[in-house]
Amino acid sequence: MSGTTRILVDPDSGVAPWRQVRDQLLHLMRVGELPVGAPLPSIRQLARDLGLSVGTVARVYRELETAGLLHTARRAGTVVAAVPQPETDVATALDDAATRYVLAARALGVNSHDAVQAVLHAYRDRD
Repeated sequence: MSGTTRILVDPDSGVAPWRQVRDQLLHLMRVGELPVGAPLPSIRQLARDLGLSVGTVARVYRELETAGLLHTARRAGTVVAAVPQPETDVATALDDAATRYVLAARALGVNSHDAVQAVLHAYRDRD
């Protein structure tokens, strides 16, 4: 990643740091700032730069590698292997929205049953 490409982690966002890093890497891949073949910093370096644990960044790299989006080789390090497909983007966006909704519902003191009922009600009202 170039010096101009920045990943920022907001500890007060309510979203887990590993998700923030993953989502920002996915975005950078989608918009072409991290094209196929682009090198990523080592896990240790990115963890140090972001003030996160090595395990947190390793989780992100492992998940993206499992999805076929990153490739790691000892000598070459970690590079972008593929651009996320639109289906991945939709699934990720939906997962992110669901996480934000759960956090908001919990902040309101709403249980999971009532939260799901609210979603179903909102769907019925907008169909």
